[in-house]
Parts: sequence; structure tokens; C-alpha cells
Amino acid sequence: MKKLLFLSAVLALTSCKKEATETPVQDQTETYSEGHSAEAKTPEALGKQIFEGQGNCVSCHQPDQKVIGPSLQEIAKTYKDKKGDIVTFLKGNAEPIVDPSQFAVMKTNFPITQAMSDEELKAIETYIYSHLK
Repeated sequence: MKKLLFLSAVLALTSCKKEATETPVQDQTETYSEGHSAEAKTPEALGKQIFEGQGNCVSCHQPDQKVIGPSLQEIAKTYKDKKGDIVTFLKGNAEPIVDPSQFAVMKTNFPITQAMSDEELKAIETYIYSHLK
């Protein structure tokens, strides 16, 4: 089991890459100044874009089922119920409250989330909370 978790962590880490170039897109409805922000119209859309793209969060987290990490529904419900701060956790400054047993796997992704702007992290948080039922 440990080998499987280690292999999953290594695969998740090596499959993540940061894009080297950015192409700003002018949008008439709403614009942002950082990273991928210019490509999305709402915080939720930006969060989904980062979650499925540069963050590669989707490799471990699915909307309604546990894969390697907890589902987005479980994350959103737990953080809401316990009044947790997803952004602080993604910055590496808070203890895990959803599934502490998987923390070692998640910790390998902190360099990715720590390199993100506050706006990008808040967008991911908005996207996660959009899965509350």
C-alpha cells in the first residue's frame, strides 16, 4: 500500500508542470492581472481551469467520489462544517482536516499551490465550494 501511495505521489508530482509563457487575453466582462486569471470570467471558472490544468488537482480529487484524495463534495462540506480555510491549507499553513491519512501525498503538491497567487487559490476554493449539496 505504501508503494502505491508513493508511486501515486511521484506520478502526480511529475505530471505537474508550470507553463512558461502567458498570453494575456482581453475580456470585456471582467479581467484579471495574474497568471491564468485573464482566461476565466468568474472565480469559479478560473478555479475549475486551475484545478483541472496547472494545478493537476483532478488527478487525485473528483467531484463526487474519493480517488486518492477526498472528493470535492467531502472537502467542501468538511471545511464549511469545521469553518476551515482552504486557502491557508493550500499555502501549507494549516493542518489537514478532511483526510489526515492522505496528507503526505497532498504535501508533495504544496510547491505547486504555494507558487499560486492568492487570487488563484481563492478561485480554487470557490470552485471547491461550488460542489456543496
